[in-house]
Amino acid sequence: MNKRAEERRKQVLRATLKAISEKGFSVVTLQDIADYADVSKGVISYYFENKEDVFYHLLEWMTDRIFQNEYAAIQKESKAIDKMRAYVNAAFKSPEDNRIFYSVYLEFLAQVNQNERFREVNSNFYKNCWFIGSEIIQKGKSEGIFTNIEVESGSHMIRALIDGCLLQWLMRDDEMLHSYYRDNCYDAIITYLNYKDS
Repeated sequence: MNKRAEERRKQVLRATLKAISEKGFSVVTLQDIADYADVSKGVISYYFENKEDVFYHLLEWMTDRIFQNEYAAIQKESKAIDKMRAYVNAAFKSPEDNRIFYSVYLEFLAQVNQNERFREVNSNFYKNCWFIGSEIIQKGKSEGIFTNIEVESGSHMIRALIDGCLLQWLMRDDEMLHSYYRDNCYDAIITYLNYKDS
């Protein structure tokens, strides 16, 4: 796919994200997406098979962007404890970004049981999240910290704490609490990992 075509697809996906976040998953139509993208419905049909295909690619694009951003953040740090802080900070990207992602993501999760393609993307997303957690724990083990944590279960729990804190922040509907939940999330993870600052 050439660069112009890829940019047009992303334009449609960004518009779909905005449309779902403002209108809700169940009521968004292809015409809505076209209107938000400022293109004709024919353009959308050229790049995607149908509305479900647009939604599938949106979920894939959103979750891949999050993984890439979070993984890039931990690569900038050398010590495990700094990688963990970078991971949490990247997950708590900004109130606006987190609100849009999680409000739309929750709509997708409501469809997962009925849609095999959505379920597959969601499964891949969590495998990527667990990969990040595993890499941090393994790094910590090599440094002589996080020694009492099993890598697989530990990586699952780290993501559970991140998502749980972000969802609770979302339910509180107060942007000012974003940093509060971010900092408490980090503290909860560090406590769980039984890390003691020497």
